[in-house]
Amino acid sequence: MVRLKVALIQLDAGSDVEANVRTAVRLADQAAAEGARLVALPEYLQYRGSDDGYRASARPIPGPFSDAFAAVAKARDAWILAGSLAESDGPGSHAERPYNTSVLIDPSGEIVARYRKIHLFDVDLVDGPSDRESERVSGGDRAVVADVDGVRLGLSICYDLRFPELYRALAGAGAEVLAVPANFLERTGRDHWEVLLRARAIENGAYVIAPAQVGAPSGVAAHGRSMVIDPWGTLIAQASDGVAIVHAELDLERVASTRRQIPVLANRRPDALTRVERPSRGPR
Repeated sequence: MVRLKVALIQLDAGSDVEANVRTAVRLADQAAAEGARLVALPEYLQYRGSDDGYRASARPIPGPFSDAFAAVAKARDAWILAGSLAESDGPGSHAERPYNTSVLIDPSGEIVARYRKIHLFDVDLVDGPSDRESERVSGGDRAVVADVDGVRLGLSICYDLRFPELYRALAGAGAEVLAVPANFLERTGRDHWEVLLRARAIENGAYVIAPAQVGAPSGVAAHGRSMVIDPWGTLIAQASDGVAIVHAELDLERVASTRRQIPVLANRRPDALTRVERPSRGPR
């Protein structure tokens, strides 16, 4: 029987990059010291503020920010998922629009996977905030599934949550746990966050781990409520409204059992979905 102890770090990152990273590293170290084998942190962990400030916060990966988490992983013999860092890969367009990148670090301190956010948050909410993430972030172009102690972990970031086809692709590639580090808006989060997380768990028969940001450093409130959902869609752990560490233990037999009972992955018919019939209307 495979079990994986996880911890989700809920942060309230602001515009002080060094302070944000110090806090995140300290809490990751604490969570690992408390027994977590996999520590997961939220999106935008190094900076939340203006677009210019975000661009200025970008660093290479590997680099000083990922190195700080690698030191904790090695010292505590733990896996760390840095939910997202602004990743600059040198001069050119990506210097102006860094990648929004999740970094998975193994217990030896090595980076074993990185995922660049595919779906960028370009929205205008009625009576709410608007954002153009694509003006400050370059989009990724591939899905990523990594191995954590024999458990297959599918990577995603925040707005990806609204695109179920990504999670079906991850599950189809073997993912048993789906990671959704986020900076989800309070405006949408109070209605959509838990519903969407539970849907992704249910439709794929997978655990979902979702570390999130809280607070409103730039005047736009984040929803928080970091949570762990099991493959049946049951909420098994949740943070409240402040900076927090949330622990849970994942029993991977639950994934196998759920997929045996409701074999949605085996029963898929993608071949039938390549054509969509649109009957024309005759004369009236």
